[in-house]
Amino acid sequence: MSEITDVLQAIESLAARGERMALATIVAVRGSTYRRPGARLLVPEEGAPIGNLSGGCLEGDVADMARLVMREGTARLAAWDLTADDDAVWGLGLGCNGAIEVFIEPADRAAEVVGALRAALEEERPICLVTVVEAAETARALDGARLVVHAAGRVEGSSGDAGIDAHAIRAAGEQLAAERSEIRTLPDGTRAFVEVLEPPVRLLVCGAGHDAVPLVRAAAGLGWSPIVVDDREPFLTRERFPEAKGFVHLDDPEAIAKEAPVDERTCVVVMTHNFLRDKAYLRGLASTPVAYLGMLGPGARTQRLLMELAEEGLELTHDVHARMHGPAGLDLGAEGPEEIAHAILAEIVAVRRGREGGFLRRRPGPIHDRPKPGTEAR
Repeated sequence: MSEITDVLQAIESLAARGERMALATIVAVRGSTYRRPGARLLVPEEGAPIGNLSGGCLEGDVADMARLVMREGTARLAAWDLTADDDAVWGLGLGCNGAIEVFIEPADRAAEVVGALRAALEEERPICLVTVVEAAETARALDGARLVVHAAGRVEGSSGDAGIDAHAIRAAGEQLAAERSEIRTLPDGTRAFVEVLEPPVRLLVCGAGHDAVPLVRAAAGLGWSPIVVDDREPFLTRERFPEAKGFVHLDDPEAIAKEAPVDERTCVVVMTHNFLRDKAYLRGLASTPVAYLGMLGPGARTQRLLMELAEEGLELTHDVHARMHGPAGLDLGAEGPEEIAHAILAEIVAVRRGREGGFLRRRPGPIHDRPKPGTEAR
């Protein structure tokens, strides 16, 4: 289960019992920080917080402010600056050296987030949540106002100001296209957190062998939606794959694009251990826009698959070759199904983030992409 799922379930549970809570969300960062915009911490009136903002550096301070927000019923934008280089900072065990802004809102606002997240999950399409975190001086009542902008253009909610709404909707469209969240300053000086909420990664696992079990389990642990595909129906059981989001039984693996949910945000791992079956899956996937196509087995085997397909009249395009990864996985020296599963998932994460997957200590620049000027924490 993913962290965001834990937070979501906790909000629903607390709301159902009528208990007070506050939700803290990182909306902007500057410098080196443990978490990025969109990380959340839910603080109930009683009990331990759920989620994570800083790996333990700031959770206590945030929880104290969250309890103040509960009492007052008014949202707050708070900032923490940890950019000092002296031992007074590092001696406190602060695992970062940057600045963050955190928007903390009371229970009724937190419950609104649940609906937006549920929409992203159920529609399996990205949506954008625009939250006013710092209104202009003359419009402080707008703090916490929220719009939900769907990829198709549908808009729910309002800030209460038509001009702000128009700019917010335009910003949402831009961030949906860029697939990233950031704080935006609107023309009247209002600052809004424009957050792109993406549905879980859909992972098609083609092949229900024993080594698919840890791959499905690990993917579900990341909050992804793993779907197991096979032509052997007895293998597609909840007992064998309790964490699977679903199953697809195919009489003909070549029909995968017709029978399974396949689109540009789908990732696929072909791992049947049967050459002819793998070739059929590859033929069926060749014309699809899947974001990642991993082939289990040695590189020579993948090359032979491609060569035979070419001899049979199917020459894969350069674009398909660019999305193919065979052997699948990062070069971790992985041994055994569990380690190989993690190597494959790590490669998918790297592909989705546009990274090569090397050692962070060899990365010349910052670990995270820098926000655009004007969007970082103050």
